[in-house]
Amino acid sequence: MKKKYIKRLFSCIMLMAFCISQPSSTEARSIAWSVDEFFKNREGTFVIQEVKEKSPWVYNKKRAKERFAPQSTFKVANALIGLQTGAVRDEYDIKYWDGVKREIDNWNRDHTLGSGMRDSVVWYYQAMARDIGEERMNHWVKAIHYGNKDISGGIDQFWLSSTLRISPIEQVRFLKQLYEETLPFDLKNMRTVKRMMVQEEEKHATLYGKTGSGSDIGWYVGFIKHEHKTYILATNIKGTGIEAKDITYRILKKYHLMEASV
Repeated sequence: MKKKYIKRLFSCIMLMAFCISQPSSTEARSIAWSVDEFFKNREGTFVIQEVKEKSPWVYNKKRAKERFAPQSTFKVANALIGLQTGAVRDEYDIKYWDGVKREIDNWNRDHTLGSGMRDSVVWYYQAMARDIGEERMNHWVKAIHYGNKDISGGIDQFWLSSTLRISPIEQVRFLKQLYEETLPFDLKNMRTVKRMMVQEEEKHATLYGKTGSGSDIGWYVGFIKHEHKTYILATNIKGTGIEAKDITYRILKKYHLMEASV
């Protein structure tokens, strides 16, 4: 009887150990990424990293390590610096349109920090950069180790096909720190900027992102929170930001990280 009890107890212990070692049914297994089909006849790279993984998965490693002008993806860092230095109070801080007609109709009106992020309003973020000033901007770009940290191209031009350069891998590293709230900014400022980056909200996922375009460079960078996992990502192509965003969406849909209808 005693032997039978011990044998049954041992079986229960082994069963419990097996169950504990298995991944939960709600945990997504590591994705075997394959994105060649989205870059046919196009020069580009795609970098993605689940936040708990030690290193990213990379398509086209050579381009992923190459530094490019960040273009409007720098609005993420610019907003963080603007909030931290008090150049703007919050996401609702208004700058008034100067009446100059610009190429994108939606730019030709008053904007807030938040709407300037969503509509990628260059003049708003240029004005904020001038309010931040070269000394404070230089300090913070270096403090966050943003790309080559070179803002010598002019306080309201350095990120626009000018001196500042960052690689797709560095973009992912920077955004991972923003997601994890480990950058050297006040917590409320990081959470404000993340809130401004929201582009899609679905039942099982929320996508945060920013496009960037210029000089035949297209960017889409951000992160997607999908149920129990979060992925940091950067797409960089020879093309436009809209095209980079489209490629990113198609990849996310392929792997069921976003709904196909979006």
